[in-house]
Amino acid sequence: MSELPKIWLSSPHMGGTEQNYVNEAFAQNWIAPLGPNVTGFEQALEDYLGAGNHTACLSSGTAAIHLALLHAGVEAGDEVLCQSFTFCGTSNPIIYQGATPVFVDSEATTWNMSPEHLETAIKTRLAAGVKPKAVLMVHLYGMPAQIDKIEAICKEYGIFLIEDAAEALGSSYKGRKCGTFGDLSILSFNGNKIITTSGGGALVCRTEAQKQKTIFWATQARDQAPHYQHSEVGYNYRMSNIVAGIGRGQMEVLDKHVGLRRQNNEFYRELFQDSDMVEVLKESSEDAYSNHWLSAIIFKKSDDQRNNEKLRIFLQANNIECRPLWKPMHLQPVFDGALFYGDGTAEELFKKGLCMPSGSNLTDADRDRIKKAILQFME
Repeated sequence: MSELPKIWLSSPHMGGTEQNYVNEAFAQNWIAPLGPNVTGFEQALEDYLGAGNHTACLSSGTAAIHLALLHAGVEAGDEVLCQSFTFCGTSNPIIYQGATPVFVDSEATTWNMSPEHLETAIKTRLAAGVKPKAVLMVHLYGMPAQIDKIEAICKEYGIFLIEDAAEALGSSYKGRKCGTFGDLSILSFNGNKIITTSGGGALVCRTEAQKQKTIFWATQARDQAPHYQHSEVGYNYRMSNIVAGIGRGQMEVLDKHVGLRRQNNEFYRELFQDSDMVEVLKESSEDAYSNHWLSAIIFKKSDDQRNNEKLRIFLQANNIECRPLWKPMHLQPVFDGALFYGDGTAEELFKKGLCMPSGSNLTDADRDRIKKAILQFME
């Protein structure tokens, strides 16, 4: 193992003002899942996303998906059409509700949910006498999906659409910010995201009433009463005021971090521009603007040598972290036997792909080390 400092895949990157908000919370004794920082963070997100969006800050993006499914009315026995090529935090909440995930494949240009396979899945389930209760799509690695086509399909068949924008804060499609599409949207502020609160997420609602219902569920569904009274099952999902203070500081550097991540993607595109082996995930049209949360590559030629895994191990030996692409959910043991509609695109991407170091805090020296190591590997 190399003795050089580790280059991480995507480590937290503080802007400098986060500590001020945290100190303020301590000074005011707002050490609780409510307070000025929670309100301020929600307001900053709403200002960023634009009018008509109402944000409830929660303990994680996974919690946000769970509550989105409640809004959609998903119950035991229902089916939810879910993008297969994603992290398990997208699909697991479907199981929390006792519902059944039905997985949909990706399309090759954006790596996100294929509108064609989605419509096939809907028609096939309807022919079987089952109407899916919701569609759950993802903007993978910050790359916007063909969300307009997905929205149109959901509208045609009357199906609730949940937009998982956990990786896509700062991305946009046709000039509209990711996190503002669908019936509800999800954000994540996990430690590796474009901005972080160390852990946390948000549900982006379309009405103030939806936001208040979300907060109600997230604070154990306490009825309006002087004593503890509960008419519904609730959850302990509200974001803490301390964590939200970090988020307020991070919002001040969000656009800067997006720019730095996009510079990293350009670095990889230039590095591999003359390669007949490697392709870098990039926008396929001017409609999409990606935050390039993670820059990902695929080895174009399929072989039995697993070049992506060889490169991962080689970089690991040089103390450079990179990771395989998400293993599709329909291939996961926990979802063995789940229905899947597609042509194997996500599986092929998983076999050939790799996520490269992409942090907004990468230095020129870091990129130089990465470049030298990759060129050595490709000799």
